Amino acid sequence: MHIHILGICGTFMGGIAVLAKQAGHTVTGCDANVYPPMSTQLEAQGIQLIEGFAPQQTALNPDIYVIGNVVSRGNPLMEEILNRGLPYISGPQWLAENVLHSRWVLAVAGTHGKTTTSSMLAWILDYAGLAPGFLIGGVPQNFGISARLPGISPNDSLYQRPTSTPGNSAPDDDACSPFFVIEADEYDTAFFDKRSKFVHYRPRTAVLNNLEFDHADIFADLAAIETQFHHLVRTVPQQGLVVANGTEASLQRVIQRGCWTPVETFAMENFGATDGWTASHVDAEGSFDVHFQHQRLGRVHWALLGEHNRMNALAAIAAARHVGVAPDVAIAALAEFQNVKRRMEVRGVVHDITVYDDFAHHPTAIATTVAGLRAKVGASRILAVLEPRSNTMKLGVMKAALPDSLRDADLVFCYAGNLGWDAAAALQAIAARTVVSEHLDLLVDAIVQAARPGDHVLVMSNGGFGGIHQKLLQRLAG
Repeated sequence: MHIHILGICGTFMGGIAVLAKQAGHTVTGCDANVYPPMSTQLEAQGIQLIEGFAPQQTALNPDIYVIGNVVSRGNPLMEEILNRGLPYISGPQWLAENVLHSRWVLAVAGTHGKTTTSSMLAWILDYAGLAPGFLIGGVPQNFGISARLPGISPNDSLYQRPTSTPGNSAPDDDACSPFFVIEADEYDTAFFDKRSKFVHYRPRTAVLNNLEFDHADIFADLAAIETQFHHLVRTVPQQGLVVANGTEASLQRVIQRGCWTPVETFAMENFGATDGWTASHVDAEGSFDVHFQHQRLGRVHWALLGEHNRMNALAAIAAARHVGVAPDVAIAALAEFQNVKRRMEVRGVVHDITVYDDFAHHPTAIATTVAGLRAKVGASRILAVLEPRSNTMKLGVMKAALPDSLRDADLVFCYAGNLGWDAAAALQAIAARTVVSEHLDLLVDAIVQAARPGDHVLVMSNGGFGGIHQKLLQRLAG
């Protein structure tokens, strides 16, 4: 079958393309903006990319068009498809019908940490010999690709088939193997299907990482997002498992609205008494002990910093246990976990100045990312470079939270191009240590002039940011 994907360079739709290609389909696609890592991944897979949405692409005569949620009415190619009555389907529905329907789906949802937690979980299952399939909104460095179809044979020496205990019940053999890990996004499905993507996935194991207000372009308030999470919970079977952040009042409200599935919670030990999963005894390198139901199960030795990563790890260990991976195996796997590209990724070091790339764009994620780097570098200077690029940030809904989210940075550089609000005014509380510019080259000049040996330049954006990382490294080298 030939499928043509509209909006192929998004992380989700790019993953769809990879899965379809691996399944033996002919895959082509188009998009308006193409940038790494997705563009390079698609090219490596031999998938033809077409710039733009010209109606003439119907001459490719695919069997079906798979439509990404970046495509709206008025898109010239979409209008041609509609006018001619050509077959089309959303990405999540195509995935559900062609890949997920016969799998044990492990879905990771939440405002923050979906990509990292999904990557941890997929790696744990792979380390345990389960050869899971996955679709992740980033490129896990343990795999070097954002999506793959499931394998066939687990490693019997490490794999223990789930027992029939509450929250850990196995369906029949066909449904039990293989497994598929998916990053479960609450954003809407397509212009013709306004439900959240994750409603299509029908998970048996559901991770609820956290829940804050986001996506102000499609959700009126936090309650509207909670309703979508409630719809997700309603799809998890009685023999499944919900793994939920025990510290989030929003998730407690979601579960209280109705849950027919066993729930296991996770939290840091200092949160208070809990019978769920906890982390304790954190050392300076980020290693920590793992407990479940007040029993110590082992110690994660790794180089990842930040409470958010420890919470992500607890969720992944709990979800992996549900499919039969013993916690000690999961803990050993995390010692070899490599983070996702664009998650505190070091892009280069020039004259003892380190340039990082990170996907953070929500104020909570910005604060967590900067705090994690601060824990790593101590008193060294952090130069935070921010592009408020997400739809929510462009609307200015969370601009008041930006100054506090950058409190741990020594200097702040904000790119204000294409914003509909005054970034300088929003950052007035930290104006003495902030540079705002609507011109990228001028912002790069300011960063290079301010940087000195020993500094850490943390670039945060959910887009390509005009190739600023390479520009900085070249200018710093010069």
